[in-house]
Amino acid sequence: MPESPITPRARDFAAWYQDVVLQGDMAEPAEIVKGCMVIKANGYAVWELLQRELDDRFKACGHQNVYFPLLIPESFLKKEAEHVEGFSPELAVVTHAGGKQLEEPYVIRPTSETIIGYFFSRWIQSYRDLPMLLNQWANVMRWELRTRMFLRTTEFLWQEGHTAHSNHPEAVEEVLRILDIYADVAENVMAMPVIKGVKTASEKFAGALRSYSIEAMMQNGLALQAGTSHDLGQNFGKAFNVQFQSSEGRLDYVWQTSWGVSTRLIGGLIMSHSDDKGLVIPPKLAPVKCVIVPIYRKEDEKARVLETAHRLAADCKAKIDDREGQSPGAKFFHWERRGVPVVLELGPRDVAAGNVVLKRRDTGAKEVIRQDELPSRLLSTLTQMQIDLYHAAKRRLQENTVLANSLGEVESILKDATAEKGGGKFVMAHVKDDPQCDARLKEFKATVRNIPLKDEYDGPGKCVITGEPVDRRVVVAKAY
Repeated sequence: MPESPITPRARDFAAWYQDVVLQGDMAEPAEIVKGCMVIKANGYAVWELLQRELDDRFKACGHQNVYFPLLIPESFLKKEAEHVEGFSPELAVVTHAGGKQLEEPYVIRPTSETIIGYFFSRWIQSYRDLPMLLNQWANVMRWELRTRMFLRTTEFLWQEGHTAHSNHPEAVEEVLRILDIYADVAENVMAMPVIKGVKTASEKFAGALRSYSIEAMMQNGLALQAGTSHDLGQNFGKAFNVQFQSSEGRLDYVWQTSWGVSTRLIGGLIMSHSDDKGLVIPPKLAPVKCVIVPIYRKEDEKARVLETAHRLAADCKAKIDDREGQSPGAKFFHWERRGVPVVLELGPRDVAAGNVVLKRRDTGAKEVIRQDELPSRLLSTLTQMQIDLYHAAKRRLQENTVLANSLGEVESILKDATAEKGGGKFVMAHVKDDPQCDARLKEFKATVRNIPLKDEYDGPGKCVITGEPVDRRVVVAKAY
């Protein structure tokens, strides 16, 4: 047999990921534009489904969709010192337009806190204008040196929410509400378990008071930051003079939040569930949930099989692969690589017996079922597959999360956990939220991914670096 076009995970995880993206027809590198990718129809369809899940939840909380300019005056970024320092190495700057040098350069949007802060200052005058709850679906550019499709590209798609509030507790409540929405979509739609937590001071968003994240474990044990929600305090309110008159008649600066997820979620989806045969997509995000492959040799068989296939397709909203010139084996291979959750095999004997063969993409299990039972059995199979994918990912997270009670243990675990071969770990250790501690861990090519909001371990302990008391263990891991 010819060698599979997909590199085995155990041999080279990075090559496996690239192969799955390409063979699944999700995306391909845009080689003529440095660091960018073309999101193909199969990949974009998954993104549209993710958008819908998130957008419905945002709107249910009162957020409205808007759109702001792609180009941001360079001076805007300089108004918040920490913000511009954090983003400066990644900026793409427009200096010429219309054949002339611009009086002031424009920065291509890396994120929109600054330009939205400017418009907040024009739109907000009174406490009656608050809260202001906005979201935009957009593209951004960050000049990345090392790129990987979906995970880290120069241009990517995302949503960024921006809200303004009259007081800090309300803003914090918003930050945590969004974090819960992200975790809900990750776990209940993507079947990808996550750890909710707060980022350390060194790892927080540039310009924020505090940042929160959801962290997921990929099949190789590396962490993926799958979403962030930021408490911006009054930093941007002061930088852009966003003031409002309170109900008591006093002037105050607004309290802001920002939050976002991007097309890197698709990378997380792929690395959470796919296998050496190709994509595995959870049913809730599968653009095509079921395909019927008709099997026949003779012309009279073809007519009977296709007639039944069309009837079944109408009953269960399935797609029929009736392409000419393709063998059944080639068709099975095609849909397997694309991650379609269920493929139905239908041949002359199945038609005569009133049966159909159902095959699950995740387990490869086949079963013969009655045609009249297909709609209900397909629904129950898709529901069970969604549950099983989540539980498999949850088991992997639990089995590869380990405790460490000294810096030596942390180093040893991270050194022995070869993520390239699929053996990475989440190390739970007591570590102080201190830049020096973050710097020490980076010597092991690891970071504090977050400080979990929910302490599921043994509570307080002594920092493995400083010896000072801390109230809980943190997640230490290598990450994308």
